[in-house]
Amino acid sequence: MKKVTTEAFTPTEISVEQLGGDSARISAWPFENGYAVTLAHPLRRLLYTSTVGFAPVGVKIEGVSHEFDSMRGMLEDVTIFIVNLKNLRFKLKNGSKREVIHYEFEGPKEISGKDLSNNLVEIVNADAYLATINEDAKLCFDLIIEKGIGYVPSENIREYLESGYIALDAFFTPVKKAVYEIQNVLVEDNPDYEKIVMTVTTDGQITPLEAFKNGVEAMYKQMSIFNNVLNVDANSAISTSTSKKEHSKLYEDIDGLNLSVRSLNCLKKTGLSLIGELALMTESELKELKNLGKKSLDEIKEVMAEIGYPFDSGALEGQKEAIRKKLAEFKKQKESKK
Repeated sequence: MKKVTTEAFTPTEISVEQLGGDSARISAWPFENGYAVTLAHPLRRLLYTSTVGFAPVGVKIEGVSHEFDSMRGMLEDVTIFIVNLKNLRFKLKNGSKREVIHYEFEGPKEISGKDLSNNLVEIVNADAYLATINEDAKLCFDLIIEKGIGYVPSENIREYLESGYIALDAFFTPVKKAVYEIQNVLVEDNPDYEKIVMTVTTDGQITPLEAFKNGVEAMYKQMSIFNNVLNVDANSAISTSTSKKEHSKLYEDIDGLNLSVRSLNCLKKTGLSLIGELALMTESELKELKNLGKKSLDEIKEVMAEIGYPFDSGALEGQKEAIRKKLAEFKKQKESKK
């Protein structure tokens, strides 16, 4: 007989199994009946759409004016060369988000992915074929490589490229496959609990676990907007637009956050005194504050999420300038009263 409960069971077990190559299996359990697929399906979609990867977005080839052109001394037409180029999987080094790299090759030569690796970029599929040039040919081209998510068509990229570049469809997603299976597990005498078994395979730009982490983080950020609901009284009218929210909490002193002395002093030494000033910051800006350690960073992130203003959530989107002006006026009034 199913017991009467007041809340859903919280999963307690997780395991990670490396399958060799660029595949891993992540399992989590036990979930209440129906909960596993509710989480697994959107997470699978986010793995494909929100996982960060690298891709070439534009190429400028010396002596070539458009993608349907041909180049003397190269076996492939430019269209085939571009297809081969897009099939290469790039990985920028040193934390870079964008690089413009110049390449020069003299024939006779068969060019493959390994020939494009240098101190700025690594070609994951090093053996992938690119082009063949004969003894009289010289292939010179500039390649723009960017970091991004999902798929961006060349029409969108063409808008911001410099003259002379051929825009490329950008396939940033490093996830080749993400599949899940829902299994039944026994908890005490109940066989209806569920287990998510998700297998993730990447192209080598990032590990399967890094991809999985990207997907989970994307899910958390998308869901964080609903944290605002948790701070509204059940009997109050809830606005359907965050732009109508008064955000009165933003104009309170940061002392009201009940942070540890170390965290609070660190914020005050940088000139922060109101909660709103903190809410307007990005997590990257917070990390750059002088003498702010990881423990304090985690504490501040947790507290801000609890009050409905998690960093980078978009909770104040479209209102930042108005709030910033009001905060400045509020601080000015406070100073005049001292």
